[in-house]
Amino acid sequence: MEKLWPALEHVDSSSGALGSAVNKTLDDLIPLIIKAPADAKTRNKWLERLWQAMEDDGVDYLGPVGDRWGELCGSVETANQWAEELMPTLRSCWTHPNPGNYFHGTTACLSCLLVAGRYQELLDLLALDRKPFWHYRRYGVEALLAMGRKSEAVKYAEASRGLNQPDLTIDQACEEILISSGLHDEAYRRYGLSAAQGNSYLARFRAVAKRYPMMAPARHSRGSDQDHAGGRR
Repeated sequence: MEKLWPALEHVDSSSGALGSAVNKTLDDLIPLIIKAPADAKTRNKWLERLWQAMEDDGVDYLGPVGDRWGELCGSVETANQWAEELMPTLRSCWTHPNPGNYFHGTTACLSCLLVAGRYQELLDLLALDRKPFWHYRRYGVEALLAMGRKSEAVKYAEASRGLNQPDLTIDQACEEILISSGLHDEAYRRYGLSAAQGNSYLARFRAVAKRYPMMAPARHSRGSDQDHAGGRR
């Protein structure tokens, strides 16, 4: 991870292919670091090196590292320490009278609060952000789920919609919450079609049919026809 930015700094990444390759690599590497056996002193040294690598990263290739920082901490105690260190800066950014300040440790802070079980503090902190941003608010959804407040988690996710927010990802998150609650009919009615992925209508039909085997296939077909006619859901 330390070598990524120095190696790619002068490589054209405008096509997006390089970023996709980096994300795939990080998806493989991050779990290895999370699960790696290490004492607290060793892991703290790793965290310091990773944090420096993120600060040196010119295009945020290592953003996914910050997204899972709480897990990378390896313990609740370490996650608490990082949360205490990062919260003042994030709170200052979100309460500054001139909005727009960026803090590269935002998701790291939110991730640490989540791992540390400080759910209400996490929600209170997110409430300071003036513009709902799903990449941040998804931690709030996780916090509500951890507190057993599933219906509120769906409402919180829905309230995250807005300009340039990922409707598909939000639909999928809400659908998963309802399914996990045993509310298959509601999940299907509200999100079954809009959350399905596929390069064709046939692929989407198969995806929905696999996810909702208890539903009559004709319902998926009618839904696809309505979707094709212009309805989002």
